[in-house]
Amino acid sequence: MSEPSTSAPGVGAEAAPLVVRTLRLDDPGPLLELLPDTEDATGWVRRGDGLVGWGVAARCRTGGPQRFTEASRWWAGHARTAVVRDEVHEPGSGLVCFGSFAFADDPGDSVLVVPEVVVGRRGATTWLSTIGRGSIPAVPAIGATEPPRPPRGVAFADGALSSTAWESVVAEAVDRITAGELEKVVLARDLVATAEDDVDVRWPLRRLAATYPMCWTFHVDGLFGATPEMLVRRERGLVTSRVLAGTIRRTGDDARDLALAATLARSSKDLEEHEYAVRSVADALAPHCSSMNVPEAPFVLHLPNVMHLATDVAGVTMATGADGEPAGTSLDLAAALHPSAAVGGTPTEDAVRLIAEIEGMDRGRYAGPVGWMDATGDGEWGLALRSAELAGPQVRLFAGCGIVAESDPPSELAEAQAKFVPVRDSLGGA
Repeated sequence: MSEPSTSAPGVGAEAAPLVVRTLRLDDPGPLLELLPDTEDATGWVRRGDGLVGWGVAARCRTGGPQRFTEASRWWAGHARTAVVRDEVHEPGSGLVCFGSFAFADDPGDSVLVVPEVVVGRRGATTWLSTIGRGSIPAVPAIGATEPPRPPRGVAFADGALSSTAWESVVAEAVDRITAGELEKVVLARDLVATAEDDVDVRWPLRRLAATYPMCWTFHVDGLFGATPEMLVRRERGLVTSRVLAGTIRRTGDDARDLALAATLARSSKDLEEHEYAVRSVADALAPHCSSMNVPEAPFVLHLPNVMHLATDVAGVTMATGADGEPAGTSLDLAAALHPSAAVGGTPTEDAVRLIAEIEGMDRGRYAGPVGWMDATGDGEWGLALRSAELAGPQVRLFAGCGIVAESDPPSELAEAQAKFVPVRDSLGGA
């Protein structure tokens, strides 16, 4: 029986505890092919590994400036009272939730959801978790489901702003940066796709996973995409964060793309943008880590449609208490990092204020943290980039660009168009 959504930050004393059983499972095939055709399907998959789930055993909706704090408190209550039998003991086994958080303090709608069924894979190990309220549900049959339906008659239209209007916004941002108001701001735009029928989210999910295997393909409560950026991973005391900032579009010609990658690696504009982003992540993680490794120079990450400057920041969490447990859950770390310069700007407060003033749209959960967490606090939280919000036959796609003093509005528009490509192509027919 699914629990109704709740906005309460705690777990009521009258509520029966969640009961969880995790068993090893013979390989059932690709995880995304296990998802049924249901709105409550959830997923977080990369290169065949990850987690998928369906059904709702518990759910918390929250918003506003305290959305992370309230969600963390709600989750801590369930983790503390849950009855768990876990035969696997891997990150993501046992009690686990999926989450997606609004970019802005207001407006915004954020969610944590505990599925009734979770299937996970990590290397050669596959497991099945069943989660119920007060008792364990019957173990479901696990196997490939009916294939998804391709979207029909998809038409695209500008979202909040036309291309010309968005270029004007970029130009205004450049003027404000040149005037010394801030150093960098990330501006986003949206594109609206409308199909003839309700879109089966499993269709774009499978296409994204196949086309972008190095990205994390996700779906939580209508938000789906394939993000190349890991905001933070916490696993048994180790913390990692992948920073992407600085982008160039690929041409499809290998020799030309190698030359473009070299150009990107030497670009003062892109290196400056990247340095801002790395610095913001390192500064946010430092209070939570006893030691950190921040590489001096980025590498170039090659994706099918674009190339990014990338840096992997790593650290060891501080231990607290006699039990030596890490300080802060993965969600706490994600909250400390959000918004980073990669999705907000520098200085962060000034950039977020400018976004609200001139961007001209509500980002919703675009560019907010999305991912999962288990009862120990381990988890993975990406940035909801290369993403879209699904509501029936309508899909709202998002793309953003980092704007600095040297930014050129037409070039930034071309970069945004390139970032629409993954989700746009995933909505195509067979």
